[in-house]
Amino acid sequence: MKNISRRSFISSSTALSAGFFILPNLYGNSPNNKLNIAVIGVGGRGRANWSSVKNENIVAMCDVDFNRASKGFNLHPNARRFKDFRVMFDKMGKEIDAVIISTPDHTHFPATMIAMELGKHVYVEKPLAHNVWQLRTLKKAAKYYKIVSQMGNQGHTTNGIRLIKEWYDAGILGEVKEVHAWHGAFNFRPNFYWTKPESFPPPEHKIPENFDYDLWLGPASYRPFNSAYHPLAWRGFYDFGNGMLGDWSCHTLDAPFWSLNLGMPETVEAIVPNPMTKHSFIADQSLTIFKFNSRGEKPPVTLKWYEGGEKPKINPDWGIEKLKGSGMLMIGDKNILITGGRPDKPKLVMPEDQWSEFIKNAPEKSIPRVANNKPVDEWINAIKTNTLPGSNFNYASDLTEMAIVGSLAQRFAAKIEYDSKNMKITNRPDIDAFIKEPVREGWSFGDRLF
Repeated sequence: MKNISRRSFISSSTALSAGFFILPNLYGNSPNNKLNIAVIGVGGRGRANWSSVKNENIVAMCDVDFNRASKGFNLHPNARRFKDFRVMFDKMGKEIDAVIISTPDHTHFPATMIAMELGKHVYVEKPLAHNVWQLRTLKKAAKYYKIVSQMGNQGHTTNGIRLIKEWYDAGILGEVKEVHAWHGAFNFRPNFYWTKPESFPPPEHKIPENFDYDLWLGPASYRPFNSAYHPLAWRGFYDFGNGMLGDWSCHTLDAPFWSLNLGMPETVEAIVPNPMTKHSFIADQSLTIFKFNSRGEKPPVTLKWYEGGEKPKINPDWGIEKLKGSGMLMIGDKNILITGGRPDKPKLVMPEDQWSEFIKNAPEKSIPRVANNKPVDEWINAIKTNTLPGSNFNYASDLTEMAIVGSLAQRFAAKIEYDSKNMKITNRPDIDAFIKEPVREGWSFGDRLF
């Protein structure tokens, strides 16, 4: 790792002083125009991602849990295996063209920064990073190193999200000043997506065999292992994830963020009936209210995010009788749009005959579509055509930043006043300290350049 940091810093500093960019080698090591891909995070979401690159060469697979990674290892017996991605890059940096990163939120940043410093294209699961400083740094680094970047929020590749933006741009919704999004109640149970430890602070459990817990912690402060952290439920602990909001808003809020050009909120207030602030754990219920200023001719917007089974109170004027378990509403002064938790099946709230007539005469499709609606496919194609996918880091970092500011309000059950230009929470210095979190020795990246 020391070799990686020193080498990348020297090459990057030289490029900066000379005023030119280091261009990645797209296919230098790949026969038949295939990319050599390294996978960091083999099980879980990792498998869903690397399974989409069957026509490329997977040359390396890295996972801190060899038990969960075993199926991937068996399917790719010729790929070299690692537990530490720093070692992988040190030993195989010249053999890798692109990297797929599907690890817990708190380790996205170091893996991505090393990859970009070495000129590798990167695909990173959502949310893009764990704090605001990391997001801003990834955005700058992706532009500086001229790599092809993509965040894995699948909804951004769908036909549905393009329809939403096209309809809004065509004036179908009219002025939108109000957005609502909601998700169902948490189902806390052992070995599930959301798990509560038996007590707080979580008691120490035996570390599973073939699992390197210290590497899993990565930049996070050390704490005794508990089975609630790994493999599934780390998202509920704010030291590792960003809760439901950080996880699902990259799907559910993607369409209004893109269509309305929301940018960053001026204030975010989290109303949390039973906060778990002492233990940095998600609360059973919360309502998070984002306030966005006007953007040019677009009016201010209030966005409300409901968690834990709470839903918007239905306004009789909306023409809606019942809301499903999760979804999103954009309230326009001409029409109301509704989706599920993902933006893939949007619909206008109107009688069925009017809806059928609208679909027959819908606005012209002006945004290019993505074949197969798969973000990994879009990323691979972008690498080979020297273009950028839709959820590249320039866009993805902004979408994730909005979500993470909301997660900070939830974490501390607070109202936040956010100065996005200066990357500061102005009214709560104690929360502002989490804009850039401290990291353990050996896990600091990006500081020298950005």
